[in-house]
Amino acid sequence: MRRKILYVITKSNWGGAQRYVFDLATSLLDFDVSVACGDSGMLVQKLKEKNVRVLPVPSFQRDIAFMKEFTAFSELLKIFKTELPDVVHLNSSKAGGIGALAARIAGVPKIIFTIHGLPWDESRNPISKFLIYLASQLTFWLCHTVITISEDNRARVPGSVLIYNGITRTTLGSGQVIRNAFPPGAVITGTIGELTHNKNQIALIEQAKENPAMYVAIVGEGELRNELEQAINKHNLQDRVKLFGFIPAAEILRGFDTFALPSLKEGLPYVLLEAKMAGLPIEANRVGGVGEILDNTLEEFTLEKMVRETVKIYLS
Repeated sequence: MRRKILYVITKSNWGGAQRYVFDLATSLLDFDVSVACGDSGMLVQKLKEKNVRVLPVPSFQRDIAFMKEFTAFSELLKIFKTELPDVVHLNSSKAGGIGALAARIAGVPKIIFTIHGLPWDESRNPISKFLIYLASQLTFWLCHTVITISEDNRARVPGSVLIYNGITRTTLGSGQVIRNAFPPGAVITGTIGELTHNKNQIALIEQAKENPAMYVAIVGEGELRNELEQAINKHNLQDRVKLFGFIPAAEILRGFDTFALPSLKEGLPYVLLEAKMAGLPIEANRVGGVGEILDNTLEEFTLEKMVRETVKIYLS
């Protein structure tokens, strides 16, 4: 009988943690794999296209709400007791905390949690940071193995195991959708990521405001789209700063002259690996594992290596 692996992640939009789950779930041909997650975003669609079974957790949402947390815990507990997985692999802070406790109560033999960026690094008030830190430590204690995706995070989580995110070589598109949106000959600074405070795209808008020769392409969707649009309009930057929505990175990287990553918090960003693969000049804040990508060759960050080292933990 094949070993059963159940991945758990809070949101099913398309970000780094979701890509990580997708890559692992679709690479483990010798395992019985399923994914439990909230809503019905792009992750769910892509998993179903690959015939990976998806188990809905309707009460999963990112913001804290006590009754929703209790209901999500009950939903996960029921899934674990019904599915009887050999391994539960948790991703994202909320899925980690609720899922680790539910998995312990359900008697799951192996509970793994991957940290995609330390939650207490986010900009919050000191009391919130302290409570998040304590909750994270409890999650780590409930799990059998904690995986970190950067040396920076591994050094700050004693006992964790470092496994880098990995990618495969990809054929790049022309990027013309980006080029065509700007004047001929424009030198374009591009960034890709969810539109959130942590990704800090507002910093590029502020730069463009001060530099009349700067053209900026912001690719991605998220909760701050309206805020970014307002900033662009306020400074009359509509001709030089554009929001493109979600487009796969491989299709548009060749449309950039420089790749920028102004993030305030990161784990090990896939998009930076892809920008490096594309051979683009990179401007980035050295947060999380960003410096490790900049300072190493891509051979350290292959999908094959990521899968191989993760499977060792499943089988240990």
